[in-house]
Amino acid sequence: MEPNVFDKVHDVDLKKTMEQSYIDYAMSVISARALPDARDGLKPVQRRVLFSMIELNNGPDKPHRKCARIVGDTMGKYHPHGDSSIYGALVNMAQDWSTRYPLVDGHGNFGSVDGDGAAAMRYTEARLSRISMEMLADINKDTVDFVPNFDETEKEPLVLPSRFPNLLVNGTSGIAVGMATNIPPHNLREVIGAVSLMIDNRINEGRDTTLEEIMEVIKGPDFPTGATILGRRGIEEAYRTGRAKIKVRAVTNIETMANGKSRIIVTELPYMVNKARLIEKIADLVKEKKVDGITYIGDESNREGMRINIELRRDVNANVILNQLLKHTQLQDTFGVIMLALVNNQPKILNLHQMLDVYISHQEEVVRRRTQYDLNKAEERAHILEGLLIALDHIDEVIRIIRSSANVAEAKAQLMERFGLSDAQSQAIVDMRLRALTGLEREKLENEYKELQAKIAELKAILADEKKLLAVIREEINVIAAKYGDDRRTAIGFDDDVSMEDLIPDEDTVVAMTHLGYIKRMDADNFKSQNRGGKGIKGMQTIEEDYIEDLLMTTNHHYMMFFTNTGRVYRLKAYEIPEAGRTARGTAIVNLLQLQPGEKITAIIPMREFNEDQYLIMATREGMIKKTPMVEYGNVRKNGLQAIVLKDGDELIEVKATDDQQDIFLVTKKGMCIRFKEKDVRTTGRVSMGVIGMRFEEDDEIIGMQTANQGEELLVVSENGMGKRTPTAEFKPQFRGGKGVLCYKITEKTGSLVGAKLVNDGREIMLITTEGIIIRMSVDDISVIGRNTSGVKLMSIDQNSDIKVASIAKVRENETKDSNVYNEEYEEEVQTAEEE
Repeated sequence: MEPNVFDKVHDVDLKKTMEQSYIDYAMSVISARALPDARDGLKPVQRRVLFSMIELNNGPDKPHRKCARIVGDTMGKYHPHGDSSIYGALVNMAQDWSTRYPLVDGHGNFGSVDGDGAAAMRYTEARLSRISMEMLADINKDTVDFVPNFDETEKEPLVLPSRFPNLLVNGTSGIAVGMATNIPPHNLREVIGAVSLMIDNRINEGRDTTLEEIMEVIKGPDFPTGATILGRRGIEEAYRTGRAKIKVRAVTNIETMANGKSRIIVTELPYMVNKARLIEKIADLVKEKKVDGITYIGDESNREGMRINIELRRDVNANVILNQLLKHTQLQDTFGVIMLALVNNQPKILNLHQMLDVYISHQEEVVRRRTQYDLNKAEERAHILEGLLIALDHIDEVIRIIRSSANVAEAKAQLMERFGLSDAQSQAIVDMRLRALTGLEREKLENEYKELQAKIAELKAILADEKKLLAVIREEINVIAAKYGDDRRTAIGFDDDVSMEDLIPDEDTVVAMTHLGYIKRMDADNFKSQNRGGKGIKGMQTIEEDYIEDLLMTTNHHYMMFFTNTGRVYRLKAYEIPEAGRTARGTAIVNLLQLQPGEKITAIIPMREFNEDQYLIMATREGMIKKTPMVEYGNVRKNGLQAIVLKDGDELIEVKATDDQQDIFLVTKKGMCIRFKEKDVRTTGRVSMGVIGMRFEEDDEIIGMQTANQGEELLVVSENGMGKRTPTAEFKPQFRGGKGVLCYKITEKTGSLVGAKLVNDGREIMLITTEGIIIRMSVDDISVIGRNTSGVKLMSIDQNSDIKVASIAKVRENETKDSNVYNEEYEEEVQTAEEE
């Protein structure tokens, strides 16, 4: 018996075989597995899943279908690989934290940001999302090439029509052999805006669009999970070269809790960061003592959104802890951009311009082929209509020919001969129904023919003129942007080299700060005047026992000098304070300044420049007063600067800017007031205690300091809402260090004084209660009476409740902007009564 030919042993060179096999495998992974096509931004498995779903008629207007059915179809018809890889791709396209604009609408458990997997495919259901219908639009109009599937029993598309730039919009990541891709997602509106701009420039000016112009429209990646991109340098490099590192940072906020401790709240994480693993990592850092000061970490996320609560010990600086977490955990992450995609089935690193170019030329082909398809269909129909109209014109003869023919074939042959018709036309005539003979039907045919002629002319015009073709693409893509576009989720933080100042108008603004340390910037026209004795409007949402303590008018470009009770000074530009609405709570000041534990802001002074002949006057609760040239505070470090040295238990309560020519007024809680000349106070350096300004009894304290140029009358307000004005002439100047004179008669009905301001007629003041209610009134409504009196009721306050007036503030409108803020016109300190 002859030996079997298959039993022959072939000697092969292992090295050659391995090389050949491995190169084949590597090429297959590169071209048919791991990398997206530059035209539709999809990998083969994704394209096949979407195509299977459209074949199953599984659109957004139909019910969801079992995922197992979709996966089975994809595997059996187009994708001969494991079901888990197909289901994995399907799940990824349905997760709104993985895909910026999900292409699949999932129903059931599709996993979570904590890294939980989706339920098994036999439990979950899915259908195409609305936007993925745009990926597949016109696929049946011969817009893309189809090739046989793996066993040549079906046809599958080589690429999808992709009517929006999916490669950039949803991004992708994939690891092939010897190369990888990582394209970040982008905002649909921005990308389509850039495509539109490129088409406009080609139509109107016949020129290519520069990368700079595109980058003005596409600001940067837009991740589904939000977060903040730090700086523009990485983005620009990625868009120019196709490779770069982009730093992404979580969105965090430091809040002060009611018990005085701080907490860091994380509301958005960098893209692809696993929340559960991040929390675990923070817990490990605490365990290993790498980060000290965290007392509690809780995941408080819910349907409303993400929220990780990190509570801190009372004595630690929240900013320091946050910086440590950013350094050691994925709260700050790097997104390595590699914009690699397949162009003509070859892997290429593309810059932003090239990506959009490839996309536009793909769209030109899709729309050209679609137009050609529509044109062919229209011409076929027009051809038939021409035949029908000829038949209707000679209907009697046509009927005669058909009746006299033995069979259909003969009738067709005679019609073709007699009227010079084509086969298709004569077939249509024999198939014609009798109802076509009615007048209306005939009219219908004529109208349809007219419309078709117009349509054919239009389609031919599009095919003949590239500009018209581009205009069609632009129009259709803009409709998609309007329909599915949304706002950016990822903010782009400023890099240190970009000066924020140039981007912000120097307008008037109101800065408000609460007792517990929340601060915000508001529009100046938020507050309208009311009459004396009214109830007031809500000045901001506050938490229990919080109220507004400082309210001042300044401009966006002024420096805000923050003086604290411990005698330190910090500095910010006004625009660095986040803007918020009238009722919003604002941002905790600890987010902006690196305050020490237990430190509170007691005075805020806006200033433009630091003049030689300007001084800062400071008053402490115990009656010390200090005068220092303003230039000594010219450069304040990030972590603050010592402004005054305090005795134990004393606190800085008020700071004013002056020119050394003023009289100083100090007012105490018990209603005493002293007036002395500023010249009496000798100038001392930054780190000094100052001199004694006023002496008073043990249980008394200073509640306010004013300079004479601030007004003609002294307005005082007590905690129960009583108040009055007294002319400053009634207070004779004396030497500093005295006891002063009585300025207010304190009774049980009035309670202690909480605020003292020097005012003029026409001025307005605000009273703020401990509940955060604000009333604004003109000082003209407040009686001018002598020193030893209690005044009139300014604000109706329930005597039995715990509510008291907390502080008062002067209101400023339409100030001159160019004056140094230090002139008293800009003064708007608010005093507080209850410095604990």
